[in-house]
Amino acid sequence: MTEQQATIPVVRRVDPRHRYEILVDGERAGLTAYRDRDDRRVFFHTEVDEAYAGQGLASILVEQALTDVRASGMRIVPVCPYVAKFLKKHDEFADITDPVTPEVLQWLDGQLKR
Repeated sequence: MTEQQATIPVVRRVDPRHRYEILVDGERAGLTAYRDRDDRRVFFHTEVDEAYAGQGLASILVEQALTDVRASGMRIVPVCPYVAKFLKKHDEFADITDPVTPEVLQWLDGQLKR
């Protein structure tokens, strides 16, 4: 196995924790967190551990997460600034993206108890 093959990132959905994780060599390198509201997946936070910064992992993570949302027949609500920025550059997800509304933000605050 070449060194490049050993470091191919893997994205997995972890439903009990309401997030997608990106793994590098089996170690969690980052995550994007969500809550589901009816047929919408509301993304509210994305992070990549500092040790993995600058490798494009956030983009890989979000792209694969949004692809999974599409495959499951759901829609996207990009509360997370990174996800919103990603969507501006990737209009292939525009057809399944809903706007962030005050109602969604209030609902999310209740879900996160903040």
